[in-house]
Formats: sequence, C-alpha cells, structure tokens
Amino acid sequence: MAVSLTKGQKVDLTKGNPGLTKLLVGLGWDINKYDGGGDFDLDAAAFLCADNGKVTSDADFVFYSNTKHASGAVEHTGDNRTGEGEGDDEAILVDLSLVPANIQTISFTATIYDAENRHQNFGQVSNAYIRVVDQATGTELIRYDLGEDFSIETAIVVGSLYRNGSEWKFNAVGSGFQGGLYALCQNFGVNV
Repeated sequence: MAVSLTKGQKVDLTKGNPGLTKLLVGLGWDINKYDGGGDFDLDAAAFLCADNGKVTSDADFVFYSNTKHASGAVEHTGDNRTGEGEGDDEAILVDLSLVPANIQTISFTATIYDAENRHQNFGQVSNAYIRVVDQATGTELIRYDLGEDFSIETAIVVGSLYRNGSEWKFNAVGSGFQGGLYALCQNFGVNV
C-alpha cells in the first residue's frame, strides 16, 4: 500500500525498497466544472538540480520540448493537452541508477500552459496529485494529494526526489508560484 503524504512530509524511498531503481512519477488533475469553458493544458516537468538547488545547464530541465535528459535518467512520456480520462495525466520516468553524481534533487512541477492569456490558475484545478510507482512491479509507493487551495498560482513544485547519502527520499513540496513556467525556470536557474 502506498504511503500517503501531507505537504512538507519526507519519506525514505530506496531504504525500504532495496534494488529499486526504475520509477514512474505520475501527475494527475481534474478541472473544476465552473472553469469558464476554456481548454486547460497542464504540463509536468522535472528539474535536475545540483546541491545549490539550481540546474547545471538548461539541458537539466526535462519537459514536453526536451523529453529526455542526456544521461537517460529522466524521461517525459509526452504532453497530454486535455487531462481527459482516468489515471495519470502526464508521467515522467526516472532511473535512479543513471542519475549523474552531481545531481542531488529532481523536482517535479506542474504548470498551466498559457495561463495568463487564458485567465486560468490552480484555483480552477482539483484532485491534483503526484505518485511514485515502482516500474518493475507497478506498485504505487508514494502518493501526495494536493489538498491545498492554490487560488492565483499558475505553477506548482509538486514534489522532489533527493539524495540522502546513498539513499533517495521523496519530499511532498506543494509550493505554488505566480508567473507560470517562466517563474519556475527562473527559480531553478534555467535561462529563458
């Protein structure tokens, strides 16, 4: 059974799961019925950061236009432009055994595409979650439901994987940003 986390909670990932290397990080959401009728396009991304919390190059930003990190450690499986259907709306594959030694944290984010022009924000999104699944067994290990009410934010750092010695842990971050993808890129040191 998956460990259900609350905002700010941290949990061991590899310590209790020896041999775990291949993960699927799934993000999902629903759009509130009163959203005004415009299309919502939420996008998942991953920022691979050094110990200073910043990317070492723009190539450490994995998203719909840069779907695979050069190391092969992180791969975005594709852009879902509607969020329709059950289950994960977007997924990112992670192979912990391939993460470069200089990468300390992999932060997973969600943004609303063209939010400002479409007058959209996370206050119009419900049932958002992130989950970490063991690819080998299909077992959901961790789940974090974002119960917080993000009223004006257009980008969220949902959660992160981080090194703790030789082990990996997961942190349920749940931190919102105004300014969408641009604000997130600035936060993580990506040139935009």
